[in-house]
Amino acid sequence: MQQPAIPPRSLTRHDIKTLALAAVGGALEFYDFVIFAFFALVIGERFFPADLPDWLRQLQTFALFAAGYLARPLGGVVLAHYGDKLGRKKTFTLSILMMALPTTVMGLLPDYASIGIAAPIIMLLLRVLQGAAIGGEVPGAWVFVSEHVPSSRVGGACGLLTSGLTLGIILGSLITQGLTYLLPAGLLADIGWRIAFLIGGGFGLMGMFLRRWLHETPVFLAMQQQRSQTRLPIKTLLLSYRPALFFSTILTWLLAAAIIVLVLMAPVLFQKWFAISAAQSLQANTFATCMLMIGCIGGGVAADKWGMSRSLLVGCLLLAAAVLWLFYCLSFAPSQFFLAYGVVGLMLGVLGIIPAIMVTVFPTQVRFTGLATAYNLGYAVFGGLTPLFITLLMPLNRQLPALYLLTLCAAVIVSCLVFERKQRSFSKKK
Repeated sequence: MQQPAIPPRSLTRHDIKTLALAAVGGALEFYDFVIFAFFALVIGERFFPADLPDWLRQLQTFALFAAGYLARPLGGVVLAHYGDKLGRKKTFTLSILMMALPTTVMGLLPDYASIGIAAPIIMLLLRVLQGAAIGGEVPGAWVFVSEHVPSSRVGGACGLLTSGLTLGIILGSLITQGLTYLLPAGLLADIGWRIAFLIGGGFGLMGMFLRRWLHETPVFLAMQQQRSQTRLPIKTLLLSYRPALFFSTILTWLLAAAIIVLVLMAPVLFQKWFAISAAQSLQANTFATCMLMIGCIGGGVAADKWGMSRSLLVGCLLLAAAVLWLFYCLSFAPSQFFLAYGVVGLMLGVLGIIPAIMVTVFPTQVRFTGLATAYNLGYAVFGGLTPLFITLLMPLNRQLPALYLLTLCAAVIVSCLVFERKQRSFSKKK
């Protein structure tokens, strides 16, 4: 299919405003999704029987966390279908509402001591709703901003948005630190974590309000005028764009695993397996996440300047080296832990390149559906199982997270080279 032509233009003030609003709204919604991870230990204590072994309670808690990822494909495909058919903007309002309401209910939900087995079951259902919402939000946001800017700025736009999403993680980390510092352990377990979830519900409503000022993308409007939409985007995707779908899923695997292991699970892992104090691990996590924001913007700008594939390959090599240094420091040079973790955060800037690549490998007619399907399948299958995999095998080898991420970096490098070769071969045949 021919993609709708958009006249070349420079980045306007309206584009910058759109990027800022999308990034802030995405950050507020992402906070709602990740705050669960920061309070995983407390939630495990409150929503499962007290007589369970510690390892089993932790495993079940991360299973609840994983449920949000497993729900992403369904929510992502459904929201993406309407995004490709009815418009990108409309999915934004729906996805953020689907996130804000369950987060608020989580903060008010009675625990196991009050309602028994119903507590973890209801928490599971709410987590599923959160997963469905984020499944449409994140890929929709990348598509939205990439279609608002010139093609030469797609990397920078996606990097900026990914940096904005990272701000949601920083908010979660800062609020967790603040509540941990201000409240005694008993009060934190009783109501402190609930305050964080209720704040998240308010954030979601704020994000929905901000998105009133967003406008539909010029690319989608042009596609509507040319009447070049497909009747069933998912069918077209599976029939005609399987290589791009597979490649994007591999990219998402690295993106998901890196965020989950190095950002969301890291404070718990550092405390439990490397004897890092709670205060130090949370402070280092906040620093690394701030560096991640800078890295994502840098990665996106590098993709625009030096090419997406080249930037991705170099970024994967730098990330692998940084991860090796971090886990070396955790075991043998703890005095360098803080600095090493910050460098890892900066090298995670490769994650700002990944969405820009995924946006460009799908045509407009199936772009939202293609990106959402790959992104959510990758997160559901690989991202959702990563916490369980790490939790089960960590007792056998404390260096497992590093080995896991190094393997993924190698897989992305190989996949990128293979996909590029196939694309060149296909172009020559045409």
